[in-house]
Amino acid sequence: MTLRCGSPRFGRRHSAEGSAISVPVDSADADDLATGSAAPAVAERSLEKALGNQIRTIRRQHDLSVADLAGAAGISNGMLSKIENGGISPSLSTLQSISGVLQVTLSSLFASFEERQDCSYVPAGQGLTIDRRGTKVGHVYQLLGHVLRGDVAVEPYLITLRENAEAHTSFHHSGVEFLYMLKGQVHYRHGSEVYHLAPGDALLFDSSAQHGPETLADEETSYLSVIVYPRAAS
Repeated sequence: MTLRCGSPRFGRRHSAEGSAISVPVDSADADDLATGSAAPAVAERSLEKALGNQIRTIRRQHDLSVADLAGAAGISNGMLSKIENGGISPSLSTLQSISGVLQVTLSSLFASFEERQDCSYVPAGQGLTIDRRGTKVGHVYQLLGHVLRGDVAVEPYLITLRENAEAHTSFHHSGVEFLYMLKGQVHYRHGSEVYHLAPGDALLFDSSAQHGPETLADEETSYLSVIVYPRAAS
């Protein structure tokens, strides 16, 4: 069943005679159909909460108590506690006083909020061509985006195998990898298994096992590769 924006939402229910009838879907049930992802919802984080968390983090890095920072900034302990808990929107002059005591720029207090806006846009045909292990054997890698922050690193590539490309099945690295075939055909090895991939085929696998294209077609081949792995703690 396909739901269209602006159209009534219906579900299926069987009558006593066994025939199917359409019934409106309750709005609460409809919300459950909004996404197929099993990822947990992101906790909403307001600017005030992000600002308060950043002030608290920097204060603790300076080994200052709430009373120490509040007194030096000329505000009450209660006001600072409310700021750090995201309960109020502090004035610009108050933030300037706090940043001065903490010896940081005013903009740095908003850093934890701004980092959630991390986004990468790459126009068509302008992916960054980079060298990887397969470059020497005719594999062309174009990086299609990058995310600088967060606990998880994501590397999306457009991989093109030229007509003279050689097989290479010894890639292995941490994380998981997703392939989506765009053009041509290839026999792709993952561990002990080999998969024949044609346009529209997809493959998702543990990339710690050795993998790579084993048998290539005579024509130029291309596919999307997305590598996801935990970012090393700095």
